[in-house]
Amino acid sequence: MHGVVVFLGPSCDRAAAREIFDADYRPPAKRGDITRAVDAGARIIGLIDGVFFQDCAVAHREILAALRAGVRVVGASSMGALRAAELDSLGMEGVGEIYRAYREGRLVADDEVALLFDPETFVPLSEPLVNIRATLQRALACGVIGAEVARALLDAARALYFPERTYDAVVEAAERKADPDDLARFLAFAGEHAVDRKREDALLALERIRDLVEDLP
Repeated sequence: MHGVVVFLGPSCDRAAAREIFDADYRPPAKRGDITRAVDAGARIIGLIDGVFFQDCAVAHREILAALRAGVRVVGASSMGALRAAELDSLGMEGVGEIYRAYREGRLVADDEVALLFDPETFVPLSEPLVNIRATLQRALACGVIGAEVARALLDAARALYFPERTYDAVVEAAERKADPDDLARFLAFAGEHAVDRKREDALLALERIRDLVEDLP
């Protein structure tokens, strides 16, 4: 869609995104990319994925400049959720559970949404902590593990550097803190029923942007 730019990477594959609507899909945003999109005529910008530690992150001031220029900016899932939680009172729109968790202070650290991904295909190579949290909550609700095991696994996940977070690595890191049978049961559950909260929120954001596009004059 002309005038719609979406910065999308590992949170959601582009094939799924294009099933919702076609747009100018670009790689995870780095500093200056929002400004360049505005200068090129973007009317709606979806900020979903952005760089954290590989390059300079998207600056607040470029988002504010876009808003002042009359551009709608929607954020969700990853960098977009972070920036929307910080700037929603100034006009940026946040979508999804991750945005709300940052907005309400239930999440604080940037590394909750950080992950390692292939720079060419954007395929995730590690698991973001927000997804691990959600999967632990589901496993707990389903009776797969108890509260103590869930806490041990979450503590183990938080202690790992974000590129090293996988379900296998989390379980291995928790081996001395929980019963091996409980850990094996959780690992099997995660293999079949892992929650991808970042993808869920990315899809919600894309649906919201589609609705905004339909209202454009």
